[in-house]
Amino acid sequence: MKDLKFEQKRSLSRLEAADQLTALAAALREGGDAELELSPGTLSLRIPDDLRSEIEVEIGNGEIELEIEFKWPTAQTRKAPSRTVAATKKATGRKNVPAKPGRSSTGTSRSKSAKRSATKTP
Repeated sequence: MKDLKFEQKRSLSRLEAADQLTALAAALREGGDAELELSPGTLSLRIPDDLRSEIEVEIGNGEIELEIEFKWPTAQTRKAPSRTVAATKKATGRKNVPAKPGRSSTGTSRSKSAKRSATKTP
């Protein structure tokens, strides 16, 4: 049994088909969480760095059918850190910890009076 199945069949102009493929290509290029505008709604997908593909062409009954299929696991797989990042962490003894909200990248925060004066308008 499938967890989810979305299927859409409709007639498109050549330009509309190209726009759909361009949007899909941009989502694949960016990876991560991608959103594809598909009338009447939006399809959100997590696209990993590696996936499998299948291209199939069938000619018969006076038609050409082109299927392009991409597959990837639904479970998120963890990648090992790159050697450069791992070596930098080991050499400096620092972990890559994101800054806390309200703090600058140096770890300092502005005082309340500095915040108030920054938000006042002349």
